[in-house]
Parts: sequence; C-alpha cells; structure tokens
Amino acid sequence: MGSLDGKVALVTGAGRGIGRAVALKLAAEGAAVFVNDLDAEPMGEVMHEIREQGGRAAGLAGSVTAAGMADDLVQGALQSLGGLDIIVNNAGYIWNTTIQNHTDEQIQAMLDVHAAAPMKVLRAAAPHFRERHRAEQAEGRTVTRKVVNISSIAAYYGMAGGVSYAAGKGAAIGITTAMAREWGRYNVTVNAIAFGLIDTRLTQRFEAGQQASIKVGDKDHKVGFPEAMTDDLVRQIPLGRMGTPEDAAGGVYLLCTPESDYISGQILVVGGGLTTG
Repeated sequence: MGSLDGKVALVTGAGRGIGRAVALKLAAEGAAVFVNDLDAEPMGEVMHEIREQGGRAAGLAGSVTAAGMADDLVQGALQSLGGLDIIVNNAGYIWNTTIQNHTDEQIQAMLDVHAAAPMKVLRAAAPHFRERHRAEQAEGRTVTRKVVNISSIAAYYGMAGGVSYAAGKGAAIGITTAMAREWGRYNVTVNAIAFGLIDTRLTQRFEAGQQASIKVGDKDHKVGFPEAMTDDLVRQIPLGRMGTPEDAAGGVYLLCTPESDYISGQILVVGGGLTTG
C-alpha cells in the first residue's frame, strides 16, 4: 500500500532529471502517472519503467508551450488514467546571458515555459477540479488535490546572467500564492518547491571550452556551470554536496501526501541549507 494509491498525477518535463525522479517516486507510492516531456524517447522510458514496476502510466510528448498542449495534457490524464489529483508543473530549462545580450525571443521563451505554461495547465484543470469538488461535497466526502509548481532559489537570491530565468521562476511563486487563495475553496493545495543546486544535465560541471548543450526546438542552449563556480557553490551548502534528483523528488512527494493536506501557498526550499543565514 502506498500513500498515493488511487491518485492520478500529471508531471511535465518528466523524461529526465528532477521530473523523471518525481514521476518514478509518485508511481512507487501508488499514483498512476501521466508523463510529459519534450522528447518522446526518454518519456517513453519513464513510462516503461513505471509499468515494469507494476504501475500505471500514460503520456504525451511535446512542448508545454505549444498551442493547446495544456488542454491535451489534462484531457489525456482524464481519458487514459481516469482522473487527475496531482499536478507537478516541472517543465523548464535555462537560457542564460547577461541582460544586454538578452533577446526578445529569449525573454519570452523563459516566461512562456516557466510562467505561462503552468498557468495554462491549471486553467485546463479548473473545470475538473471544480466539478469533482462539488460532487464530493454532495456525497459528504472530502478529497484534497495537489498542485506543486517548480521554482528556484534564483527567484529569491538572483542569478547573474539569468534574469529571464529568475523572472520566470519568480512568476511561478506568484502563481502559487495566488492559486492557493483561489483554489482553497475546492480543497486544492497549491505549493511550490524552490530548488537549490540539484545535479542534473542543466547544472553539470564543465571545464573551459567543454560546455554541453541541450536542444529545445530548433535551438541549442548551453547548459551547466564552470567547474570552479560549481565547487564554490557546493562549499556554501551546509550539507556539503549537490542534491540528487531523488532528493528533489522527495520534496515534491512531501507536498503530494495526505500529511500535507493543510499546507498551501508555501514555498519549500530544497537546497541542502544553501539559503540559511
């Protein structure tokens, strides 16, 4: 028996890194998981792994910023898995340059994926959440549903060279607090996780001239941090290490459990103590 038995979760950006770990953790605790990722292959691998462990999974590949994708994701979860109880708005990436080098396209891309897309997913889910709450009220039942938006400590403490990323992640916090007030009446908790330094392909170390890149649409985006910069950040973390995707998933899972049913509108920092002091 898992703590999420009978629940259905939608996790965006779940093919790799944090999203993958979240999808697998929720599935291990009994949730059926509707998986989304920009890339079909890693998304399919996550679905296969969930099914191999005896869980239920379905999915839809594509960008969360594509027209109509939010509606397709919500309807996909409802139609293929029979419900929707948990939403984890995780999809995102980093596109960093100093402010004088920011293009209009770059600014819009960061706001689209980190702010507009999560809002559209919640908008698409609103009719289902309202209708289910009213039906459960009529039956004399109380069911709590969960939303977890993924933010970053960059939204609190800044990120040189990453103003549009920090702006998008800051918007995720505003969405969280506003929706916690708006959806409390439907017994939906809305919280956010602000991650610190988590070891994923977006934060991988690189030496001079060896920076990796990821492909988003038709563009290659440089990712990772210089080795010296990463080492300096790690020295500032009281726990003395970068977090793992599984560490990150633990924070998300906490906010999806019944034990967190009275926690809403909160921003949980998962960063090994980096933000203390």
